[in-house]
Amino acid sequence: MITDDFGIEQNSTSSTKENALSVLSVQKNGMIELSLLSKELDGFDMPGFFTDEFFRVGFSHHSEILAKEKSLQGRLFYIAQCATEFWSVEALKSNLRGELYEKSGALPNNFLQALPEFEQAKRAIRAFKDEYLLDYINIEDENDPDERLLERGIIANIKQFILSFGNKFSFIGNQHRIIVDEKEFFIDLLFFNRELHCLVAVELKRGEFKPSYLGQLNFYLSALDEYVKLPEEAPSIGILLCKEASRSIVEFAVRDYTKPMGVATYRTRNEMPETWRKALPDLDDIKKLLDKADSAV
Repeated sequence: MITDDFGIEQNSTSSTKENALSVLSVQKNGMIELSLLSKELDGFDMPGFFTDEFFRVGFSHHSEILAKEKSLQGRLFYIAQCATEFWSVEALKSNLRGELYEKSGALPNNFLQALPEFEQAKRAIRAFKDEYLLDYINIEDENDPDERLLERGIIANIKQFILSFGNKFSFIGNQHRIIVDEKEFFIDLLFFNRELHCLVAVELKRGEFKPSYLGQLNFYLSALDEYVKLPEEAPSIGILLCKEASRSIVEFAVRDYTKPMGVATYRTRNEMPETWRKALPDLDDIKKLLDKADSAV
């Protein structure tokens, strides 16, 4: 793919390219001059672009998007997300690092077969990514098979984890207990998604995906639907979060299950490129900022 001087990928339609450049890449010496856009946007029409969304997004947000996202559709996506989800600059940076645009809707799953409503299945597909960047977690020994290390890292940074998943998720608890036939079972992480209006069980695995993991997750979803889910809620969804996963194996493994499930992978801080790690703020500084935000509310 060839990019122009503004960093936007070229396409075969020159008029679209020219419009896109005038709207999304008005720059001078590396600075965006948003004031020059008001006349350019008169009568401007392009699928996925909304003028009010564009001007609701701040200068710092636009700078980050132009610097980090090269495709036109990707830039439109991040502008829309900033405008509708009210992302802070830090939230935008996190989602750019996690490649939200490229990875949204790519999760291998059985939602279309397992969920009773087509629209619910489409929303569920959009709600999850195939890989999550957990750059606030640093596990020294990546070969340690104990999932509790990963779980403790997530719980210690639960606000950041919810930011990775999306602001429509509410955290219910970790090691959530369910009882079946007088025996206790524990779900690693349990959430509620306000848009999907359903419980979301997340099981953590430090190693490579194994098809047998889905049997356990399927059991948890059956128990949640039977004993925890309210009558007006949609069927519970399960997400298996693994260190590695073959997409082909996952697609074969999930397709015949009747409960809605998907499999995603994750990367932690020490797996990121050195330049990225140096660019990240210190974890203690992040926690202090979050504490200050809480106290100010």
